[in-house]
Formats: sequence, C-alpha cells, structure tokens
Amino acid sequence: MELVKGRPQNEDGRLGKEIETYDLLDALEISYERVDHEALNTMEACAEVDQLLQCTICKNLFLCNRQKTKYYLLMMPGDKPFKTKELSAQINSARLSFASPEDMETLLNLSPGSVTVMGLMYDRENRVQLLVDEDVLEGEYFGCHPCINTSSIRLRTKDVFDRFLKAVHHDMIRVHLTGETSS
Repeated sequence: MELVKGRPQNEDGRLGKEIETYDLLDALEISYERVDHEALNTMEACAEVDQLLQCTICKNLFLCNRQKTKYYLLMMPGDKPFKTKELSAQINSARLSFASPEDMETLLNLSPGSVTVMGLMYDRENRVQLLVDEDVLEGEYFGCHPCINTSSIRLRTKDVFDRFLKAVHHDMIRVHLTGETSS
C-alpha cells in the first residue's frame, strides 16, 4: 500500500462512482491523499490503512426509522460502540435499525462495506440526514472511502464539513455518543 496525492493516474477498472468522487473533490479544489487496498469490510481491517493515512476512518452506519420514512447516515469513531437507544433519544426517532442494502443503493448509490459521507452527492432529494458524532469533528484530518471499499482517502475535516456538505446541499446534526451502556 502506498499513499499518493490525488486521483489515480490510470482509471481503468475503477467504478464510475469512485471517479465521480474524485471529480467532485477536484472541482471543489479539496485536496486529498489516497491509498488503494484490498476490500475493507470491518473496522479491524481498517487499522493498517488508518496508520498509513495517519487518521481514523470513521464507522459509517446507514439507519432508518421503523416506517422507513426517515434515513440517517451516522458517522462515528470506529472504536466507539454504537448504542441505538442513545442516538434515538437525541434525534427523537424511536426504533432505529439498519436500513436495507437496497435502500442504501437507491438513496446513496453505495453498497454495504462502502458506506461513506461521499455518497451524499447522490442524495439529490435530501432524503438522508447526516448525523456526526462530535468526536469525528475534533481531528484535523478525516478518512473515508471514495464510494468503494478498495480505496481510502484522507481529507481535511474542515473541507468535508464546510465545503463538501455545502456543495452537495446537505447539513449535519451533531450528536454526542458515549458508547456506554446504561445501567
């Protein structure tokens, strides 16, 4: 694995949505570094990539309410346990669960294992609400997939949450997740 600046020199064999991610970041003049790797499907598998990028790749969860009328993309540190009850109370949405892969594909053009904030560029109807754990906002850099889990990119956190979100017409709700179980 090698850390390189910007988009791949050769785009052969890359998915369109990955190239569209680089196109958008380049158009917004957001600099990024990239590393290609085997598919990463767990946070444990991300550890080596985290070390190379010198930032943490977030855990990204695609959630919905029971009626499937509200969808959420939750970004949180990978080492923090997710407690549904804790999040539900903060966003006033009871009975959160994982949304289906079909809904993920329809709304964000993403497949399981590749969930990323970059997928919001495909949510032109703003059906997905971004939820961000406050710990994610503390780091100078932020790591995510460019809509495919065989590459990871490092961007400035400020660029993602100020410039990228504005460009894709999304806002975020800041949440505080402790990861602690209530007694």
